[in-house]
Amino acid sequence: MHPKNLLIADFTYHLPTERIAKYPLEERDNSKLLVYKSGKIEQSVYKNLDQYLPEETLLVFNNTRVVEARFLFQKTSGALIEVFCLEPHEKYSDITSAMQQKGNILWKCLIGGASKWKHGMKLQKEVESNGQKIVLKAAIVERRSDCFVVELNWEPQISFAEILHAAGFIPLPPYLHRDAEDSDKSRYQTIYAKNNGSVAAPTAGLHFTDSMFEKLAVKEITKEFVTLHVGAGTFKPVKTETIEEHEMHSEFIDVSAEAIQRLMDCLSKTIVAVGTTSLRTIETLYWMGVKAFKNKNATLEEISIYQWDPYEVDTMGVTAKQALLALQKWMNKQGLTRLITKTQILIAPGYQLKVAKAIITNFHQPQSTLLLLISAIVGKDWKKIYQYAIDNDFRFLSYGDGSLLWNDDNISI
Repeated sequence: MHPKNLLIADFTYHLPTERIAKYPLEERDNSKLLVYKSGKIEQSVYKNLDQYLPEETLLVFNNTRVVEARFLFQKTSGALIEVFCLEPHEKYSDITSAMQQKGNILWKCLIGGASKWKHGMKLQKEVESNGQKIVLKAAIVERRSDCFVVELNWEPQISFAEILHAAGFIPLPPYLHRDAEDSDKSRYQTIYAKNNGSVAAPTAGLHFTDSMFEKLAVKEITKEFVTLHVGAGTFKPVKTETIEEHEMHSEFIDVSAEAIQRLMDCLSKTIVAVGTTSLRTIETLYWMGVKAFKNKNATLEEISIYQWDPYEVDTMGVTAKQALLALQKWMNKQGLTRLITKTQILIAPGYQLKVAKAIITNFHQPQSTLLLLISAIVGKDWKKIYQYAIDNDFRFLSYGDGSLLWNDDNISI
């Protein structure tokens, strides 16, 4: 069946409110770990992850960093207006370069209290950071169907990343129903977070600690990093009856040539994606490689991956190794050492993993594209897995517990 025909009503379950974790555990690696393999379920904790992975496994992490993407402006009347920064205006080629802009920038935003923000009105706020006064001004320059384009100006001439850090707040997921606290600045961030750009954490990685990495290294379990900047679309529920009517959100990815080579070198071993974002990134690389294999002179836009590509692009029997090699050659021809683009890949039932053999991930919301991804890996057993988690007091969603889910399908090498 083509995923377009899937009914989202088939991917729902009852999530009791008390199962949603509002705060993380004191110790990251004390979170519960559900292990699913060949139809069987075990229960453990994250600090014992090394016991469930073969030697020489490659773990692929998303090293994006959550930015303080929420600005609160107060009008002279006292009314509060929230500006939620989603992603840079399309005039900027990527998030990294946009974050480095100084003094002025255009950003796509959601606005809380937009009716109170009249056309032509400039909002202003002042904060102090590291002993210097920062003045931030905002004005709406365009209203779109799904967002507003806001022009932001500030003094002094520091980067936009620094402005976010000084004047913004961590954008916690809406289902937590609480304001961000000081502790969230570190806990809603992986310990290896590096590249500014996400408005939500790649939550599977929140459980990892330095001591875990030391234990994993004893078994020669290594790590590689890719970047996918998580957008607000990750919280977007599927509100249509079938998946065909749902538009998958697109997100920026940034992958080095060295990371692609590392994936190629480990295809004959075991590659495990830490998080849905890491999985979507490395599976995107396969499909980009297939397009590059077919057309060595393709443009970046021509090899970019859209929602239905995995179900409509003919693989021509191209293996993962052939695809990644073709992508590597395409990058060399373009003079690129990093692949920076957007992906809209939708992984849903009917999809067969091309690069990864398993995923480490949290428990996701009902009727979400993330739950579709889980079903693509474990089939209809997702219901058994989630019911087990509910029955055994697992904590759900961003600050909750997690799982190691193995895919039993054969993967082309």
